[in-house]
Amino acid sequence: MGNHRADRRGLRREPSESPTPAAGGRRKAERPARHSGSRGSLFRSLPSTPVLVGVAALAVSAGGAVTAAGTNLSAPEPARFSQASALSGASDVSQVSLVEARHAAISRDSRRDALADAADSQLVAQAEQQAEQHDAALAQLAQQAETQAKKIARNAWVLPLDSYHLTARFGEYSGLWSHYHTGLDFAAPTGTPIHAVAGGTVTSTGYDGSYGNKTVVTLDDGTELWYCHQNQFGVSVGDVVRSGDLIGYVGATGNVTGPHLHLEVRPGGGDPVDPYEALVHHGLQP
Repeated sequence: MGNHRADRRGLRREPSESPTPAAGGRRKAERPARHSGSRGSLFRSLPSTPVLVGVAALAVSAGGAVTAAGTNLSAPEPARFSQASALSGASDVSQVSLVEARHAAISRDSRRDALADAADSQLVAQAEQQAEQHDAALAQLAQQAETQAKKIARNAWVLPLDSYHLTARFGEYSGLWSHYHTGLDFAAPTGTPIHAVAGGTVTSTGYDGSYGNKTVVTLDDGTELWYCHQNQFGVSVGDVVRSGDLIGYVGATGNVTGPHLHLEVRPGGGDPVDPYEALVHHGLQP
């Protein structure tokens, strides 16, 4: 049986090695064979699927960037967020961040200006306070100067007579005195006003022998000024006088040869000193 099967396979008609000519001299058109190789080269020239997906994503991102660029930032609508552009990286998020940064910079500048204004105000207040303190110090100094000026004016020495001529000097000897002359004589007509040489308190008034009518004014430092031979008193004990105040009037009482003022200067109420030198010491020229 096995041989019959082999023979049967051997009886199959083998295809003709050369085509049979068509009847009537016509040749049957032959269909070109399909070649899988040409189609394969076409598909190989197309991009792969991941590349196509990337191109589509770029297109969508470019559309989102155009949408973001056209957004009105000043509109009250809420901020819209779109996909960032793959080409520029711009998006609504970056635009909003820029606006927030500008607002932050403006706020920071405003705070800086406010701090500067506050510092200027503080400096002005300090300057005004210092000026007030300076003015107060000047006012106090002026008051002290005025007080001192009054004190100086009270203690400033003046000449006792407006019109006179000197006759006897301190230290001279004569039969008119039991000892040397202890004062300075200003000769003037009777009734000539006598002025206080310096400010002080009247501690004595009355008749005193050879001195005649005598007034004693004690200064703040204890110095005594004696005004002798007066015709009339002008003050009383306890009166406070200032330089130039009226003491009395020129006369000829006591041991005299004519009307005149006998002036003595006794520091601390002790022994007399030269009145001429005392007047010169206080800036006067008798």
